Formats: sequence, C-alpha cells, structure tokens
Amino acid sequence: MINTQGNQSVAAFPVAENWRASFLPSYIRPHLMHHKRATKNGKGLGMRRHLLKLGLLAAVLCAVASARAETITVTHWGAAFYGAPYAVAMNKGFFKKHGVDVTGILTSQGGGTSVRNTLAGDLPFGEVALPAAVEAINNGVPLRIIGGGVQSVADILWMAKKGSPLHGIKDLVGKKVGFTAPGSVTNMLILMAFKAQGIDAKSVKLVPAGGIGANVSAVVNGAIDAGMSGEPVWAQNEDKLQPVFWTKDVLPPNMTQTVAVTTEEYAKSGSAKLRGILEARREGVDYIMAHPDEAAEITAKAYNGDPALYKKVFARFVAIHYWSDGRFDYDAMNRMVEGLQIVGKQKGPVEWSKIVDTGFLPADLRK
Repeated sequence: MINTQGNQSVAAFPVAENWRASFLPSYIRPHLMHHKRATKNGKGLGMRRHLLKLGLLAAVLCAVASARAETITVTHWGAAFYGAPYAVAMNKGFFKKHGVDVTGILTSQGGGTSVRNTLAGDLPFGEVALPAAVEAINNGVPLRIIGGGVQSVADILWMAKKGSPLHGIKDLVGKKVGFTAPGSVTNMLILMAFKAQGIDAKSVKLVPAGGIGANVSAVVNGAIDAGMSGEPVWAQNEDKLQPVFWTKDVLPPNMTQTVAVTTEEYAKSGSAKLRGILEARREGVDYIMAHPDEAAEITAKAYNGDPALYKKVFARFVAIHYWSDGRFDYDAMNRMVEGLQIVGKQKGPVEWSKIVDTGFLPADLRK
C-alpha cells in the first residue's frame, strides 16, 4: 500500500507479524530469528543482551552515516536546470572528492522560499535568486553571497494557452499574468520587461502563481492568461502552449539569475565545506561543457526527465554559456537587481563589496 503525497511516495506502515524486523539492518535480522527460537527454549537472556549490543551498533552506524550526508538548497531543483551542475557533481563524486558528502537537494518555488530553506538547513548553502538574496540582506538577514550561478535569462519566456490571442508583450495589458514568487528572478524580469516596453505594470494584474509547473497548470486551466516558463518544462508542454514573448527579445540576456549564499555564521565555521561545494559545482559545470550529452543523461535521471529532450536543451545552454563557473559578473548582477529598484526595494546601486565574499571561490575565480 502506497500513500502518495506531493511528488514523493511513502510506504504505508507495515502490519505484517515481523514488521519490527523490517526496520533492522539486514545483518541483524538473522539474529532476531535466532533470538525467537532461543526464547522458546528458555535461553533468551543472553541473546537479548546480544541483540541490545547489535541494536546500539546499528544506531551508531546510522548516526555516523547521517552525520556524513549533507543536504543543500537549489532553487527549482527538478523543474529548471539551475541544479544540473549539482546533479553531475553528485553523480561523478566531485563533492566527495572535495570533502563534502552532498546526497540530497532541497528545492523551492523560488524567491524568498529558497532563502528561507537555506537558513533552515543543517548545511546552510543554497543557490538562490539573486534579487531574493539582495532583498533578504537589505532586510537584515545575515547572508553572504559567495558564488555566481546561472548567468543568462535566455531560457525564460512568458507563454499562453495554444490558440490564445496573446502574441506579444503588449498584448498582456489588462490581463492576469503569472510569475513564480515575490522577489524571484521572474518577478524582476516581468517588471523590467514592462518598463523596457513602456508598459505600466499597474495595467497588468501580476500573480505569484508558484513554481514553473504551477504556472503552466494555471495557464492551461485558465486561472491566468499568461505565465512564465523555462526549460525543460516549456519543451515538455510545448504542444499545448504558445510563446507570448521571450525575455531575451526585450532585455539583454546576460543577467545573473542565481547566486550561491550562506549564513554569516556558517561562513566562519564551515569554510572548508563551502569551498568544497563551490569546487565541486565548478567541476560539474566543466563536465557539462565537455560532455553535454552525458551530463544531460545524468540530470534527466536525477530529475526523472526525458534524456533525449534534455540533450537538445543542454546543447543550446552550452552554446550560450548558461552556467557560470562561479565567478562574479557584476555588470550582469547589476542588470538583474534593476527590478528591485523599480519596486523601491533597492535605492541606488548595490554595494557588492559589503555583501559578496569571494574568498570561498577557487583562487583563479576571485578576480
């Protein structure tokens, strides 16, 4: 019996007679059966003590394994390709090579959600939207930006249901238009796109519709007139959607979407692990650039996606240098935070020297 909630399958509580044994490591289960036989023969006391020792050993081994395994946050993991370098790094052992056993990725719907997940994590490292990080720091959240992430917005578009009369950005006036979450990359991009095209944002009803898949569902179901999308979700649903406009057609595509962040406290206590994560991510990016087809297959397995489709997308992303190797491009970062300036959440330019720490990057990327 399986209980499916969200995207995870959870086995129902076992009710068989030997359910307790199912929770024990395989090397202990034979001893349990021997214990049952010994108990029937009146020889159970020594065996109970033996089992207690084995149980304590199992608990210690589980605790040690749990302590070694690490989980980090990557925005839109499983729904967008920000996470591809991490998928490759896990598969190829790059994290372990650099002294960090990253075995899990915590996802989010973008914006401030990713920042909150990072703050709550046992290993407070996250790749999050740049504007969300800046806004959080402006609001007093003790974060440090320690690496660059995705450096192009050429993958993002706004789409409508196929057959819709919406064919350009100016057709969105008077309509309900979705983005992911407040403070997200897509929140900034839609505001900047309207400004670039001379459209008053107040003439459009902007709706934080949730993740990329949620935007598509809202469009298909008629809850909003248009919503944002990106790869691979766009390619997976292209048969029932049509583009309204691509961000790259109205704005410069060279913008920093995501950055790596950590807490100020962990920047002091966890510097070795942070350096290891950034080194491993860099090797993941390098591997994608050198072996895009294999990297696409690795990411498709991690995302439960279509390898053939991913290979096509990766070929395009490699050509535009979608993933940064971690170095900072301050011009691209300044372009992205323009959205915060539009809504009054950033007065004047960002003083990057106060919130960026390049010391965790490999030496050749710190310039």
